[in-house]
Amino acid sequence: MGFCQLLKKASLAGAFFVPAIWVAAVQAEVFCPAPTVLARVDVQRVVDGDTVRLKDGRSVRMIGINAPETGKKGRADEPFAVAARQRLQALVAASGGRVGLVPGRERKDHYGRTLAHLYGADGENLEAQLLAEGLGFQVGVAPNVDLATCQQAAENSARNARLGLWRLSPVQSVAQLKRSGFAVVSGRVSQVKRNRGGIWIEMQGSLVLRVSPALVSQFDAATLNGLQGGTVEARGWVQDRSRRGGLKKGQARWLLPLTDPGMLKSTP
Repeated sequence: MGFCQLLKKASLAGAFFVPAIWVAAVQAEVFCPAPTVLARVDVQRVVDGDTVRLKDGRSVRMIGINAPETGKKGRADEPFAVAARQRLQALVAASGGRVGLVPGRERKDHYGRTLAHLYGADGENLEAQLLAEGLGFQVGVAPNVDLATCQQAAENSARNARLGLWRLSPVQSVAQLKRSGFAVVSGRVSQVKRNRGGIWIEMQGSLVLRVSPALVSQFDAATLNGLQGGTVEARGWVQDRSRRGGLKKGQARWLLPLTDPGMLKSTP
């Protein structure tokens, strides 16, 4: 059975899989403990596994996690989307509907949502708890990367224990890319180029990773120079360049902008 089929089956059989995930998480290490002082806010409802609506009217997009998408515009829920939403609902309910909030360095996203870290009444970071249970992917988008290291450790614990989304590896090859959206992709680097547009890491197949000029200084130059010919794993929001009116000769179809050094790593 393929990865997508297994995850769809797991998503439908949430009553079987989710309690096992939660029980394992109870015994997990505490990641990203809360700061000494933080604002408390009341949650009106949980929208999905990474977004909540507050009673003061704000929508809050949690920093450092990308949870599976719930179905919109006729599309089906992604695997584990319902489990992630239900788990976040349970974590908020366990805090009496009142959570701690720490705004990001960048306060708003392009949808106007507040970007923030959320904490339960027990002081645990809610994004890290979801990551430790395999109910989302760790993402870093500069400048909101203060908790990237501990949140990555939380994801690694789920990955090593093969919880939730990591029950079977969700990592795709370049050839498996079929549509735009969030993806974790693995492949061999064929070339690394630099120009005024930043750094372009060309993958064998039809994918290019881009480091924008504004972020180049955050990436280690020696590491980037050593990527050619090696295998890397990258994550982020893949864009289909063929939808922009055609591709130039030799241009890769897929573009993945890297938003933080943690979104790229070398693999054996």
